Amino acid sequence: MKILIIKLFVVFIRVLYAFMKLRKTENKIVWLSRQSNEKSEDMKMLSEEISKLSPETKQVFRLCRLENESGLSVSYIFFILRDMWEIASAKIAVTDTYSIPVSCLNHKDSLTVFQIWHALGAVKKFSLQSAGKAQGRDLGVAKAMSMHKNYDFVIAPSEKTAEFYCEAFGCTKDKIIIASLPRVDVISDGKSRYEEFVELNPQYKNKKLIAYFPTFRDNDFLYIKKLFDAFKNNEEYALIVSPHPATKVMDQYSFNGKFSTYDLAKLSDGIISDYSATAIECSLLNKPLWFYVPDYEKYKTEKGLNIEIKDEFSDACFEKEKDLLNAVHNGFYDFDNLKRFSDKFIENKGTDNTEKLASIIYNQL
Repeated sequence: MKILIIKLFVVFIRVLYAFMKLRKTENKIVWLSRQSNEKSEDMKMLSEEISKLSPETKQVFRLCRLENESGLSVSYIFFILRDMWEIASAKIAVTDTYSIPVSCLNHKDSLTVFQIWHALGAVKKFSLQSAGKAQGRDLGVAKAMSMHKNYDFVIAPSEKTAEFYCEAFGCTKDKIIIASLPRVDVISDGKSRYEEFVELNPQYKNKKLIAYFPTFRDNDFLYIKKLFDAFKNNEEYALIVSPHPATKVMDQYSFNGKFSTYDLAKLSDGIISDYSATAIECSLLNKPLWFYVPDYEKYKTEKGLNIEIKDEFSDACFEKEKDLLNAVHNGFYDFDNLKRFSDKFIENKGTDNTEKLASIIYNQL
């Protein structure tokens, strides 16, 4: 029944869109996301750079975080209709997530669609890679929703990552463009907000700071609690927890001030992750990077991994909190291996990635 309703909905919006496409095409870029209600750092930096290259180009932002993906609310359906209205007269559409109007509709030949995924790579399998798995989408629903159709270009940070993206987005290699997202410029700019952080959070003064960036998964709060408790009474190190936006955690892990993932990574002495693509991004900082994966085999079976982190980081991957804490304390870290990993998954580094990617998009105008 659910698939039938989806199919009827898709037919409805396709018929409606056929009339919307009668609108004249404008010199316009439409930015779309279900990841957040606000511009991501990548979108903000790219749109500002494109404004410099082409001040006359209209830029429209259609951003709405979908909290419950099990069903579409009436308000969200109206939001989709407005997306369709804007796309119908645009030259370029840029999305950093799966977009219903982008993938389900039949567009004008004059429209160019970019997929700039909201992470710099993928440790875990996602989208079409995980469809049909325990923690992935239903295959019937994915097919009915035309998941990840209609992309003209997919931005990937490396040739190795391009292999994963071709599977996840169901695209061919010729659609891949190797380029880094603007966030690489932010991560690599050498700026730190350490003094501001410890002034607002004096409990962290005189301690070495370890930032923990867990991915979102069922009962992730249990893993957060276990690791937090392991560091709680440590005299030398303090753990800063920065959970996934979808994770529901208690206030005991909060801190004062508004600091992004990259702010925390840059002001910390070391980083702990798991299956999050944040691990790839933080490899740029050349700081100790450890992995806390107490559910490794279960996660690998139910979700699937693109990167076998136990193979990539044999000396820095732990299932037990005690073993991880001992590794943090012993002071040894294989930075040569970290660089090898970083080079493998991020080919374009430096601080000019915003200009490069903005030019790629601008050239399609």
